[in-house]
Amino acid sequence: MKTTFSIIKADVGGCPGHSKVNEKLIEVANKMLRDGKENGTIKDFFVTNCGDDLELIMTHDKGENNEEVHSLAWNVFKEGSDLAKELGFYGAGQDLLKDAFSGNIRGLGPGIAEMEFTERKSEPIIAFMMDKTEPGAFNLPIYKIFADPFNTAGLIIDPKLHSGFRFEVWDIKEHKRVFLNAPEEMYDLLALIGAKSRFVIKRVYPKEGSLPEDEPVAVISTEKLYQIAGEYVGKDDPVAAVRAQSGLPALGEVLEPFAFPYLVSGWMRGSHNGPIMPVSNKNAKCTRFDGPPRAIAIGFQLKNGMLTGHEDLFDDPAFDYTRQEAERIADYMRRHGPFEPHRLPLEEMEYTTLPKVMDKLRDRFEPVS
Repeated sequence: MKTTFSIIKADVGGCPGHSKVNEKLIEVANKMLRDGKENGTIKDFFVTNCGDDLELIMTHDKGENNEEVHSLAWNVFKEGSDLAKELGFYGAGQDLLKDAFSGNIRGLGPGIAEMEFTERKSEPIIAFMMDKTEPGAFNLPIYKIFADPFNTAGLIIDPKLHSGFRFEVWDIKEHKRVFLNAPEEMYDLLALIGAKSRFVIKRVYPKEGSLPEDEPVAVISTEKLYQIAGEYVGKDDPVAAVRAQSGLPALGEVLEPFAFPYLVSGWMRGSHNGPIMPVSNKNAKCTRFDGPPRAIAIGFQLKNGMLTGHEDLFDDPAFDYTRQEAERIADYMRRHGPFEPHRLPLEEMEYTTLPKVMDKLRDRFEPVS
């Protein structure tokens, strides 16, 4: 029997503004998923938030893109949106870009990271969730976890990891994908994923060893809201699921990339570059200039499809220096004000509200002799 681990998230309303999911919405989600567990739709669940995104973590044995499971998530988001509208929360139902559910939740607005796999004797899995940034924000840490020996010592000293991993990379503009092996095609891989606004790591697979080569060991959400809505409606706020230990990078190797507050796109109005800040769940509320962008990590143990234990992994003084460094970088970037590189390059601003400003000025431009 295989287990499916699903993270499905959506911004259904923030309180106040775009800062945080209100407890009332979390209560609604807990009640509805509890009902889903009792009626057998899912096996187990965990509800949390990262900033203003409601995060549904579910386990089941129905496989990826299952209509029952996705319908349950959609109904949670619809119910939460209705309550958010009733209470006047900001951006109520923002990520629900269609009116009706149609088989599965993909293409309707919510973000999804979902994978089916055969459980090992002990199955640690980490749910990473980000706010105020884009899917490509996971490119750097996922690369470092599964391909960088300076991060993951197991790639050198553990025979089970020594052959490396296979990366599934999506071109999210052309809607194509390519599979690349590391370390053999490492330079090709970096050539793509360094352009994080276009090329995004979707899944990582084992190559040779004790794990099935067709079962992913990491998966990342790649939904781009502006591509679905046709205009800017908010940042994508990606999520990822990463398995650890026993033939895979150790837990500490999975977390280590986040000790560097690297720059990501998003932040205020989805229009700025800033540092990703790893924070505890309780501090996952974006305040300073609607940020800086945040990341949380909830680690779980799985057994027979049940979540037998969990831990807030960034709630640790080991990341205090990273948070301080992120604040320093945030201050440095903010001092640029409306200038690049704090503001995104013009081609990326095409997906924000800037074109409406440009339309107002279009007729006032005249040729230069």
